[in-house]
Amino acid sequence: MTHDAAFDVSHEQDARQLWVIRHAQTEWSVAGRHTGRTDIPLTPAGVAAAEALRPWIHSIQFERVFSSPLTRAMDTARLCGLGEVVQPEPLLVEWDYGDYEGVTTRAIHESHPGWDLWRHGCPKGETLSDIYGRAETLLAKINSIPGNVALFSHGHFSRLIIAAWLQLPPSRGRSFAIRAGSVTVLGFEHGNPVIWAAGDVPGSPGTGR
Repeated sequence: MTHDAAFDVSHEQDARQLWVIRHAQTEWSVAGRHTGRTDIPLTPAGVAAAEALRPWIHSIQFERVFSSPLTRAMDTARLCGLGEVVQPEPLLVEWDYGDYEGVTTRAIHESHPGWDLWRHGCPKGETLSDIYGRAETLLAKINSIPGNVALFSHGHFSRLIIAAWLQLPPSRGRSFAIRAGSVTVLGFEHGNPVIWAAGDVPGSPGTGR
């Protein structure tokens, strides 16, 4: 699907879009460390990736722009050119990983073989139902906004936004790949909630962008 075709919508509801942008690269995202509430900056490569999103972001008029208050998300919004309009939204913060904050999946498996975030959660962190409920609360909060909305968030929470948008069970969040610095476009087709684009980054195969 090309960029132009993806946004060829006709009636008023179908024209409304929700852009979910995951923050760009950090040192912890490169290392595969679970990065929840730890506030760390973008890498130089992350800065460049966020700046590369500008043409996409500027192709759409957004009614409102919200971001996780954490630096990596707010800086991604700023580098995309939305620094003057972005508003911090605490509901957009990443999953609270509790005892697994900063720990890689490989390291967790050394002490807990077979551990899976989507089934077992994190000790002293948010449960899957907790974070899914937060995604539903977020979508209800922005439901009355008539135009396009941009949301700058994080990898796992972005997956739960998608699952909640499509009214899927929380565990189905595992099915959506959300790369650092990527854009997922949610919207409607004939009044039905759909995904117009998923996990796209500039220059990736098949995006047409």
